[in-house]
Amino acid sequence: MKELEKEIFQINNEQQFNQIALKVFDYQQQNNPIYKEFLNKLNKSKPTHYQEIPFLPISFFKTHEVRCHSVFQPEINFKSSGTGGNRSTHIIEHLKLYEYSFETTYRKQLGNPEDQVILALLPNYIEQGESSLVYMIDCLIKKSKNSLSGFYLNNPINIINAYNEALTQNKKVVLFGVSYALLDLAALKPTLSEAVVIETGGMKGRRKELTKEELHNELKKGFNVNYISSEYGMSELLSQAYSDSTGLFTTPPWMKIQIRDINDPLTIITQGKTGGINVIDLANLYSCSFIATQDLGKIVDTQFQWMGRFDNADIRGCNLLLE
Repeated sequence: MKELEKEIFQINNEQQFNQIALKVFDYQQQNNPIYKEFLNKLNKSKPTHYQEIPFLPISFFKTHEVRCHSVFQPEINFKSSGTGGNRSTHIIEHLKLYEYSFETTYRKQLGNPEDQVILALLPNYIEQGESSLVYMIDCLIKKSKNSLSGFYLNNPINIINAYNEALTQNKKVVLFGVSYALLDLAALKPTLSEAVVIETGGMKGRRKELTKEELHNELKKGFNVNYISSEYGMSELLSQAYSDSTGLFTTPPWMKIQIRDINDPLTIITQGKTGGINVIDLANLYSCSFIATQDLGKIVDTQFQWMGRFDNADIRGCNLLLE
């Protein structure tokens, strides 16, 4: 398995991705009881390409232990924010896979944390605990080795002061924040024009939900920045994607997005059409790498656009495994 771990993070083309994805599928089909039973109920033949691999509905992370080798002692359990009801649980066997995944992606898309001041405005994630996002940002904050970096909870004035001090140190500022907390900060009209602002999720029940466009427009005006970035990640995944100035997300080489038909979840649809987001995250080696999310989106060239959540709580047509 150590060799397969290495191969996952050495992928650099489509052919390699296909080969490694099929290896990961074979491993999880044999060693993940929940995924194995799901596949048996679908009665699908052995895939010859990653595009033929079935996706496990993400809701199973709320109702089952989605993991390989149930005898191992988890290093940590990550849980979802729980704003939609029960919290999903992702049982992590090897934290180093998560750490390597998020750090490699961050350095490639956002730069080196050692050159940055990293500010976090994530009060609800801190309150609930067991957050993969908090774990990730905490690791990045430590790597920045700067006393200004940190979690600022409900202290918007301190965020502004830290930003201004970071500029005097010629440091790039990266601000992670949950949507409602960023809106509270934006209401103060601080000028954060040199910062990279990354919103990480919805209102968490604290404010009326806005469309992504409405949210970003309000934040751009409040912070005097040209664009707002977003992080596409969740407790059930060990990899993330970040959006650029176009609003489109870029995935790391070991992660792919496919779009499924809303009314026929086993059918993958073509580029440019809106449907449910399926994620292949090969870093999820010891849980499940093939997940049907409750998000809507579409593929745009080599990137993808996130367009919101399904209105219904469960993914239609995927309730194939009895509890």
